Amino acid sequence: MFRTAFKTRRCIIPASGFYEWTGKAGTKTPHYFSARSGEPLAFAALWEQAKHPDTGELLASSTIIVGAANNWMNRFHDRQPVILDWRRQRVDARR
Repeated sequence: MFRTAFKTRRCIIPASGFYEWTGKAGTKTPHYFSARSGEPLAFAALWEQAKHPDTGELLASSTIIVGAANNWMNRFHDRQPVILDWRRQRVDARR
């Protein structure tokens, strides 16, 4: 569903933080991660629109891109959201 979106419909999803869970089912422990500064995080993401096959209704969806966990995060999970440095991003206004 997101093949074309990867080329043409990239976006940023702002978030105050995210959770990773550790432990066994029924006894999992939540771990909340956020920026030390308190500033929002900027997750790399993709968006897409598609028609519902039965109703024809236009549906919007998005997905957060994940990658391998860095050394610090690896003790909680083997992957993590791709977090952009929103202060250094260049806006592409070619559209």
